[in-house]
Amino acid sequence: MSEGVDARLTRAQERYEQAVFGGDAKHLDEAERDLTALDADAALARGRLLHARFLGSGSEDAAELPLFERAAQLYRELGDARGEGESLFWVGTVHQVIRQDQATADPAFARARELATEAGDELTLSYVLRHLCFGEQAAGRVDAARELLTESTRLRRNLSFTPGVAANLIGLADLAASGGDRDAARQLLDEAAELAAGSGAYGVGQWVEEARDELSLA
Repeated sequence: MSEGVDARLTRAQERYEQAVFGGDAKHLDEAERDLTALDADAALARGRLLHARFLGSGSEDAAELPLFERAAQLYRELGDARGEGESLFWVGTVHQVIRQDQATADPAFARARELATEAGDELTLSYVLRHLCFGEQAAGRVDAARELLTESTRLRRNLSFTPGVAANLIGLADLAASGGDRDAARQLLDEAAELAAGSGAYGVGQWVEEARDELSLA
């Protein structure tokens, strides 16, 4: 979403007036493209809001997946690899997190990873790697899971995405504890708590305390 909504709508209005009153319709395709991009941006944003509601309530809204699928389709039509990759990440997340269907999530995550890498979208890539980690961990492939989450964390540190780093450290602590390294797990949770507090990520701070309890590290 690199350009403002107002700019796109204003340009569409100008193209309309050029065509109707000025007899110059050669820019109508450009205006249509702007509006398609707006539709894609709105679908992606609305889908994310519904996912946030799911995280709070635990109840899936049936509109969430179609919104992400529509966004992915529209970005694909526009040739927007960054937007398509982000949308496909969310498609995968619906299947993995909400529907507990890793097999269906995997192709969406794989394509999202390709597109985010192609577009240089390190933030989306960090999310994809995080969720690929969850799949590897669930399958018992702990080393692969740790490698994915470590790379996701590196990307997030480089982006100064501090709440995201804190969230990832919780996952790394879980992996450390499952491997018997409780001291490392405790240190990771301590750092996660510090980063969460320093960045105002109070929800992540709550996750840290829940992880301490679950791992008996309180």
